[in-house]
Amino acid sequence: MFEKLSVYCDQYAQLIPLSFVLGFYVTLVVSRWWGQYESIPWPDRLSALVSGHVRGADEGARLIRRSLMRYANLSGILIYRSVSTAVYKRFPTMSHLVQAGLMTAEELRQLEELPSPHNKFWVPCMWFVSLAMRARSEGRINNDVAMTAILNELNTLRSQCMRLYGYDWISLPLVYTQVVTVAVYSFFLACLIGRQFLDPTQGYLGHNLDFYLPIFTLLQFFFYVGWLKVAEQLINPFGEDDDDFETNWLVDRNLQVSLLSVDEMYDLVPLVERDKYWDESEPQPPYTAASAEHRKPSFMGSALDISVPKEEMEFQHNLEQIKEHEEANHSTPFLGSLSRILGVQSPNFSRPTPTSRVSLLRRRPRAPFSRFPLYLHPESSPMPSHTRNADMEDVFSSMPLYERPGFYSCPQTPIHCVPPSIPRPRLRRAHGDSSSSLAVNVTAATNSNSNLCNGAANNPWPISRSTTASTANPVSPSPTATQQTANQHISANDSGISLAEGDLLGAAVKMREQL
Repeated sequence: MFEKLSVYCDQYAQLIPLSFVLGFYVTLVVSRWWGQYESIPWPDRLSALVSGHVRGADEGARLIRRSLMRYANLSGILIYRSVSTAVYKRFPTMSHLVQAGLMTAEELRQLEELPSPHNKFWVPCMWFVSLAMRARSEGRINNDVAMTAILNELNTLRSQCMRLYGYDWISLPLVYTQVVTVAVYSFFLACLIGRQFLDPTQGYLGHNLDFYLPIFTLLQFFFYVGWLKVAEQLINPFGEDDDDFETNWLVDRNLQVSLLSVDEMYDLVPLVERDKYWDESEPQPPYTAASAEHRKPSFMGSALDISVPKEEMEFQHNLEQIKEHEEANHSTPFLGSLSRILGVQSPNFSRPTPTSRVSLLRRRPRAPFSRFPLYLHPESSPMPSHTRNADMEDVFSSMPLYERPGFYSCPQTPIHCVPPSIPRPRLRRAHGDSSSSLAVNVTAATNSNSNLCNGAANNPWPISRSTTASTANPVSPSPTATQQTANQHISANDSGISLAEGDLLGAAVKMREQL
C-alpha cells in the first residue's frame, strides 16, 4: 500500500507549477526591492545647488543655507519614521526629533497645529519653499533660473519620499505570498512520500536503483526553499534584519554631508595651480606592478578590423551596374545570404546593355520552378503598336511588376506569375438593340479577339490563360475568318499568353500617352 502511495505522489507532484509560481513571485519582489532602493532620497544634489546659488558669507546667509538643508533632511526622516521600524525605534515621538536637533520647538508646534489627518512629511518641503522665496526677495539668490533649479531638485527629493510612502502603502497581496508558501511546502511534502526508493524487483517505473539518500531531491529542496527565503527577505527592505537597508546610517550620513556642503565648504577652494600634465597633450597616469597587466589599448570599434579587398575599395560610377547587382541579389535572397556567410565574392556584372537585365531573369531548362513564366522588364521588348487602341476599362489590371512600389524588396517567386483575379466587364449593347442581337455581339467579340491575338503572341508579360473576350462592334464573321480565328487562338494559347492580354497592355500604354 505504501509503495502505491509513493508512486501516486511522485506522479502527481509534478502537476504543481512550482517554478512558474515561485519565479514570478521572486521577480515581482526583486523589482519592488530595487524600486524602493532607487526611491531613497539623497540630498547631495540639492546641497550643491543651495551652496552654489544662495550667496553670502554673513550669519544670515549661513543660517538660510543650513535651515534649507535641515528642512530637506527632516522631510526624509519623517518618511523614514513611517516606513522603517529601525528609524521609528530611534525616534518614537516627535519630541525625540526636537531633542536630536533635527527641528525646533516652534517648528514642532506649527507642525502639530496643522489641521491635517494625513502624513505630514511634506510640511518641511513647504518650509523650504517659503525660506527660498525669502532668500530670493532679499537678493541672496541671484536670478530666477537658480531659483527654478533649486525648486526642481526639491520636487525630485519630495517625489522620492512620496514613492517610498506609496511602496509602504501598496504592498504585495497577502494571498499571493500564502499561495507561494503553500505551493512550496506542499510540493516537498509530496516529494517526501513520492521520492522514496522502492524495491527494484517490483518493477515500478523509474525505480531501477536503490539508494539510501535522495541527493537530487535534497538539491531541489535547497534551491526552491532558498528561493522562497530570498523573496521573504527582500519583501520588506526597511526592517531590522542584517540584509535590510541601513536607514539609521542614511539619516546620519545625509545630515552630515548636506550641512558640511553648505557651511564649512562654502566658497572653500584649494589653491589653483598647474597640474602635473600641464604641457602634455596625452596624459598617462602610471600603473603599479599589480595593475600593469590590466592596461589595455583604447577600443576603436569592431568594424575597423575588417579587411576589404583592394579591388572593392574603388567607388562605383556605373549606377546601372549596381542596380542590376541589387536585382540579382533580391531575386535569390537565400543564395546571397549564404554567399555572405561563406565569404564567397559576388560576381561582377559588367554588361551595361539593357539585355543584361533580361538575362538575369531568363529561365533555365532544369532550374526549379522553370515551368512558371517570369515577368520581364518592359525595356526588353518593344510594345506592339496595334494594341494601343484597346479598351481603357482594365487599365489598372496590367501593371508590370517592375513598376510596382516595393518590388525590388520582394524576391522573384512563382506566386508573382499568378495575375490578380479581376472580373471582366460585361458586353455592352448599343441603344435600341434587342435581346435577340446578343448572339451577334458574342460572335463579334470572338472576331475582335482574333485580331488582337497576333499582337499578344509577342508580348513579354505572360498571364494566366483566360477565355473572356472584350467588347467589339456587332459584325458577322465569315467562315474563313472564323477558321483563322481558331488557328490564332491555338497559336496564342501554345505560347502561354492570354487572349485578353493585348487589350490590357494597350490600355496601359494609352493611359500613359494621355498622362
